[in-house]
Amino acid sequence: MAVLKKFKALRPKKGLEERVASFPYDVLSSEEARELVRDNPYSFLHVVKPEVDLPEDTDLYSEEVYQKARENLDRFINDGILIQEERPKIYIYKQKMGDREQYGIVGCVSAEDYNQDVIKKHEHTRPAKEADRIKHVDTTNANTGPVFLTYKTNPQIDQWVQKAVSEKPVYDFTAPDGIEHTVWIIQDDALSDNIIWEFGKTNAIYVADGHHRSASGAKVAERRKAANPNHKGDEEYNFFLAVLFPDDQLHIMDYNRVLKNLNEHTAEELFETLEEKFKVKKVGSQPFKPETKGEFGMYFEKTWYQLSVKPELVKQDDPVESLDISYLQRHLLEPFFGIKDPRTSEDIDFVGGIRGLKELEKRVNSRAFKVAFAMYPTSVKELMDIADSGKVMPPKSTWFEPKLRSGLLVHRLDD
Repeated sequence: MAVLKKFKALRPKKGLEERVASFPYDVLSSEEARELVRDNPYSFLHVVKPEVDLPEDTDLYSEEVYQKARENLDRFINDGILIQEERPKIYIYKQKMGDREQYGIVGCVSAEDYNQDVIKKHEHTRPAKEADRIKHVDTTNANTGPVFLTYKTNPQIDQWVQKAVSEKPVYDFTAPDGIEHTVWIIQDDALSDNIIWEFGKTNAIYVADGHHRSASGAKVAERRKAANPNHKGDEEYNFFLAVLFPDDQLHIMDYNRVLKNLNEHTAEELFETLEEKFKVKKVGSQPFKPETKGEFGMYFEKTWYQLSVKPELVKQDDPVESLDISYLQRHLLEPFFGIKDPRTSEDIDFVGGIRGLKELEKRVNSRAFKVAFAMYPTSVKELMDIADSGKVMPPKSTWFEPKLRSGLLVHRLDD
């Protein structure tokens, strides 16, 4: 059963929260991060993207990068930018994007639950990226960014969360991108204990976003356990930081594809292949956004097309192969475009739906890419079904919005 634990958060001094809060480490390039910290010495990017304080030609995986992260975190603490809670607490983190709100419970989850698949995964991790996160966690001695988890909606937990947010929040601000962020500290220990107890009856929680952060949290726990002859199991390093959202509040956006070339095929051959695997309809200059599962938009030579799967070709009995992304990969990207492994191919790129379909047009019209495919979003149910089956999704299957901010709540591994 799932373990949820209170912790003594490191968090921004009141009044600095908006300047401290930053995007996660993996959604910005180093160049974008440098621009954002230019006039903001409080940005938590100094910790999660510490290369911003080093020469531009610095190897991102060099020892000095991780040491700079630790140095900057220590500075934030010593300068009073971050303060630490006196007693362990559970927190509520609300995000509002437009008219949609999601309420997450912030606490620590168990590395053992990760190892025993109580915390279920839906994608593979990349060794190099995992090693980077392990080094960052180990060197900073902290989970500097939370793992984004989801659970099947529980009306009792919903009720307790709503009771918690009836109190005054500790932070409440709107970020420059328009996303509203609100954080409550649950001061009522009985209420926190009720939430923890209810999660203790849950036999599965799911990684929505943050597979490398969760894997690194578990691996660091293994290392410290092996190095501690007096290991008991309740040490802080046995747990990592997470935000848990009910599945009915989450929003997955489309994760679109752009291809650099036709793999030495002609346009005529492209359409011949499309006609074999899809129902094809010319739309024109107006962007086509898929409105249902089994639909795709294709932008090619300044024209949009609607592509619909042929039902007889869909493998309905397999939760992975029945995905739209799998259909596109199996019937078009690999056999026609030669994209055997989307993780490593240099002929494909991925565009999060938050950028809109105009971004697909922009990339193709620039001639850097030849054709773009607009996807219908993968559902949370599909994600859970695949995780429950023990299988993994194709790469770049989900794009969650809004993104969690780093720096609002930090977990130290020895406090």
